[in-house]
Amino acid sequence: MYKHILISTDGSEVAQKGVDHGLSLAKILGARVTVITVTEPFPYYAAASSAGWAPLPVDISGYEEGRKDAAEKLLANVKVAAAKLGVEASVVHVPDSPPAEAIVETARTQGCSLIVMSSHGRRGIGRMLLGSQTAEVLAHSPVPVLVVR
Repeated sequence: MYKHILISTDGSEVAQKGVDHGLSLAKILGARVTVITVTEPFPYYAAASSAGWAPLPVDISGYEEGRKDAAEKLLANVKVAAAKLGVEASVVHVPDSPPAEAIVETARTQGCSLIVMSSHGRRGIGRMLLGSQTAEVLAHSPVPVLVVR
């Protein structure tokens, strides 16, 4: 049924539930896995709101390098966890992108048959203010999405 599972993670405790569930499902199904983490662009809006501060190129490159290092460590840990379960896993880091867009596009280009991701389960004002990457993926995914809470 599901031969290639895309598992999304941001490294949070909530996302780890999705990773664990996705890897377990892949083991049971004999599916291969691609694990994705996405890092958003430098938050220029934060810089603009600070009185008189404009980011320098070194600020932006430092941010990007830090995000890249964090993503590599996160994905390496997930790859080790997959290997312990005997699951074939590849990893993808998509920098400078809105997470939902990158997840949907990766599922499309990698030929995934299922996306597994977590949701914080926010409701009401919290969801309106923070938005929901999971809701965006659900709305635009070309394949089924398993949401883990």
